Amino acid sequence: MAKPAFKRILLKISGEALMGSQSYGIDLAVLDLVAGEIADTAKMGVEVAVVVGGGNIFRGVSESARGMDRASADYVGMLATVMNAVSLQEAVERHGVVTRVQSAIPMQQLAEPYIRRRAIRHLEKGRVVIFGAGTGNPFFTTDTAAALRAMEIGAEILLKATKVDGVYDKDPRKHPEARRYETVTFTDALKQDLGVMDATAFALCRDNAMRIIVFDMTTRGNIQRVVCGEHVGTTIVKDDKQTRFAMTKGAAT
Repeated sequence: MAKPAFKRILLKISGEALMGSQSYGIDLAVLDLVAGEIADTAKMGVEVAVVVGGGNIFRGVSESARGMDRASADYVGMLATVMNAVSLQEAVERHGVVTRVQSAIPMQQLAEPYIRRRAIRHLEKGRVVIFGAGTGNPFFTTDTAAALRAMEIGAEILLKATKVDGVYDKDPRKHPEARRYETVTFTDALKQDLGVMDATAFALCRDNAMRIIVFDMTTRGNIQRVVCGEHVGTTIVKDDKQTRFAMTKGAAT
């Protein structure tokens, strides 16, 4: 494996990705696969921070749409992310890498409180840090939490791990002719409403020139390939005169 191209990364994992083929909860085989990928990346000397969603257990937006108070629904969703974070911590440590969970909502029996300097110190010591409970505030998604934490800890790249192998011009599940972008600028992604992240998270990354790579986490070794600089998935890049119209599309898959 080549030398890592990044020293510190923020990995965003959706809760739905942990379900596997189930309709609810955590698929332990998928959890172990993801944990192994994270552990292998950390063993390469890369400082790995993780934000995990909670959609496999509870989705605040969906429940609020069905009549539940949005703030209450979001808080329950934050608790779901902590459940995933603690589960992921245990799985990563089974692969031999020391891991810490930090929660934006205090719950000292399960996790450390989120403290930026402490998180950075853990990373410097080679520990994986998993951030739970989103931002600690309702009305913000875990995408926004991932963007925010990436800025706070000084991550070099934000990796969005999904079940899809990149960003497409159309939904590939509905349109077989959809084509995948290799590279796209923030402006073009917004204009075409490509749905990379929610608007708040995307704007935060754009304004702070934080590159995003969207890739398929179900392919073994993909995290290491991305970290080593191989072109995997779709990269969202800063707008400038060279890249503004330099979107390239890969073959349909």
